[in-house]
Amino acid sequence: MHRLAPAGSVLVSLTAYGADEVRRHGQAGFAHLARAAGADGVEVRSELLRDDPAELDELAVLVDETGMACVYSSAQGMWDAAGGFDESAVREGLARAARLRAGVLKMSIGGYRPRFPVGLDVLRALLAGSRTMLLIENDQTESAGSVPALQAFFDAADAAGVPLGMTFDMGNWHWVGECPLQAARAFASRVRYVHCKGVLRRPDRWVAVPLASSAAPWRAVLRALPADAPRAIEYPLVGANLADVTRHALDALRQRECVFHE
Repeated sequence: MHRLAPAGSVLVSLTAYGADEVRRHGQAGFAHLARAAGADGVEVRSELLRDDPAELDELAVLVDETGMACVYSSAQGMWDAAGGFDESAVREGLARAARLRAGVLKMSIGGYRPRFPVGLDVLRALLAGSRTMLLIENDQTESAGSVPALQAFFDAADAAGVPLGMTFDMGNWHWVGECPLQAARAFASRVRYVHCKGVLRRPDRWVAVPLASSAAPWRAVLRALPADAPRAIEYPLVGANLADVTRHALDALRQRECVFHE
């Protein structure tokens, strides 16, 4: 099994550069930009892939040549809306992660139903034949992003012999009305990777913002999580000089991590 990245690593989720821009220019170019700015790795997003079969190969070359860490994020849930295990989605995610030389596949549990935990035996078999680490992310839905839903899933997975780590998205808890600090305390032992973003409440919705602009207690949340878990910037990186903006964001997060290690 691959390890995600060395302790203290900081990655950039390529969504940070804006969905429209990334789809227009391709994720490889932004991955190069992030790497040149000092990122230890990138998170490649399935929803931003273009209709170009060469895009994954281009990204794989970059990972091979630089040795940078890579996470593949699948936007598909592992269970469908009817509660059925989506084996094809998991197989596709694992295959794309392998093609990218990504050590980690990140997915949500989707429509998993704790009363009918079908598919865990199939998932166990799929992971047994893969070198990729599967991490479960809390998304912005009740079924896959609330503390009770995720606790029920992890309990069932443990019982089925499928122990899984977690991608902890600091901001997504707000979308489902959960306290991120309480969630951090509940899941800290499972957290292997952290999505760092601040949040602000607009009249109609929550929005992701840089940590420094956040209305949430992000410092306390990060202190409650494992200090050695790699972190990814997943808030908008915007400005006339994206390389400088990215470099500043990476440096700021690394400085905060130094404080957490003391």
